[in-house]
Amino acid sequence: MKGERSQVDLKQVPSESTAMLLRELVTHLRQQRTQLREEWAQRITEARLLTAMTKEEIFAEATSVYDNYVEALETGTFEALQAYARNLSERIIPRGVQTDEVVGIVLLLRDVLARSLFARYHADFDKLNRILDAYEPAANRIAITVAVGFVQERERTIREQQEAIRELSTPVLQVRERLLILPIIGVIDPQRARQLTEQLLRGIRTNRARVVVIDITGVAAMDSNVANHLVLTVEASRLLGATVIVTGLSPEIAQTLVNIGVDLTKMNTVGDLQGGIEEAERLLGYKVEPVEKQEQTN
Repeated sequence: MKGERSQVDLKQVPSESTAMLLRELVTHLRQQRTQLREEWAQRITEARLLTAMTKEEIFAEATSVYDNYVEALETGTFEALQAYARNLSERIIPRGVQTDEVVGIVLLLRDVLARSLFARYHADFDKLNRILDAYEPAANRIAITVAVGFVQERERTIREQQEAIRELSTPVLQVRERLLILPIIGVIDPQRARQLTEQLLRGIRTNRARVVVIDITGVAAMDSNVANHLVLTVEASRLLGATVIVTGLSPEIAQTLVNIGVDLTKMNTVGDLQGGIEEAERLLGYKVEPVEKQEQTN
């Protein structure tokens, strides 16, 4: 009976709630703020993370991350931390900071804080275990929140850079009134082919172009899907009132067009870009004369 009574008494002892433990943890981290953030910043430098940033910048960011970290532990909400992670990513990604560095500094902070907890509660092993049980799930979620925020921002930056590169690699140039040139260089994948068509049609409408020269001298090869897209681009341009002249066809691309059944008699092709421009000017009614002849006339 005595043993049973002792067991019942133990069950009736209320255990500390996770919320209470986290409040105690947050109080400890705020009291040790100066020491712990300095230790963390030093560990970041020693681990050679964030090498694109100065020590002053690392310390400033460490201070902000630390405060947001503690706030997330205190409130249990992550909106402010997510916003800060996005803001941080916007600032450090252009500096060349990599994903593994961001994950590394967050894990270092977790290690620094865990060591502090061991030092604080080493004399009370049961209390230490309860504190860690309350801390670790929140710490894991914080680490995931920061890492995911950085990865998402990095992916957004990469998409924007790819878009900018595509814009630069497929420029629609106005040579003269009503005449556009679209020089294409490199590999044409389906996504770039769609963007090419969109840019060209937008340029035709904006500039009220009547003739477009598409030069594909710099395209080594294209598959049947992209070749079909080129044909559709020519047809769409014709619907907008512009004649398309394709220049720089390689034997391989010409063979691809024949294999997919394109009637080349319906596609205006010229050997090279210079010849294409001359043909375009003829269609527009321009007359090109040698400089010597012009001087003699004058």
